Amino acid sequence: MKKYITFCLALFMGLASKATTNTAYTNFSDSTQIVKTACGECIFGKQGAGCQLAIKIKGKVYFVEGTTIADHGDEHAEDGFCNTQRKAKVSGKIVGNKFIATSFELIKNDKK
Repeated sequence: MKKYITFCLALFMGLASKATTNTAYTNFSDSTQIVKTACGECIFGKQGAGCQLAIKIKGKVYFVEGTTIADHGDEHAEDGFCNTQRKAKVSGKIVGNKFIATSFELIKNDKK
């Protein structure tokens, strides 16, 4: 009986630990969120392969797949992603260290 209780306890602890630590996949597709976005290397300082679109969620930077930095204008323009942070409405999911976008819409700058 003691072995059975120990086994059940170990099994429960293992399952509980796995359920709380599996953060490789986070789903944002049910709701749209507003995030900061910019060039991952130039603005956020994340190592990559040149200028790439990135977003910041809860203080962590993720490169974006599903849209590119060039899809949103000249990245080296005055208001481009390599020179300034912008805000965007996004939905998608985090897989590993990338954000897979199902929607990505820049919020218009109020500066004139």
